[in-house]
Amino acid sequence: MTVRYQLTIDCADTQTMADFWAAALHYVVAPPPDGFATWDDWYRSVGVPEEELGLGDDRILDPDGEGPAIWFQVVPEAKTIKNRWHLDVGASGGRSTPLEVRRERVEAEADRLAALGATRVRVVSEEGTDHYAVAMLDPEGNEFDIN
Repeated sequence: MTVRYQLTIDCADTQTMADFWAAALHYVVAPPPDGFATWDDWYRSVGVPEEELGLGDDRILDPDGEGPAIWFQVVPEAKTIKNRWHLDVGASGGRSTPLEVRRERVEAEADRLAALGATRVRVVSEEGTDHYAVAMLDPEGNEFDIN
């Protein structure tokens, strides 16, 4: 039996990360639980201190219900080392799509995400291989690839 899970990403600015990743993944900001006008109202109901509230949107969802929920958790320390794992954002159409078309789609997506605040790091491709990707950093420096 499969299990449901939520991806939690440590960050300094929940609103920036929620906005970026919602746009990057075509997700939406998660609405507060039933019976609550805001997430801060819900957090208060479970005892979260006032000084930890008002940080902005911190949860996003796949509007189709297929991908995992993502929660952005504020932590005091900044990112200091390379991620031990990262997201691969699939934009190319897969291996059944000709390499040149995949390359164009990946580049278009890299341009779109750069306009949203990502930083391009490098192209991941070697002559003679059937692979093309762009390595990038999100607004807080977390690595991800577009392929």
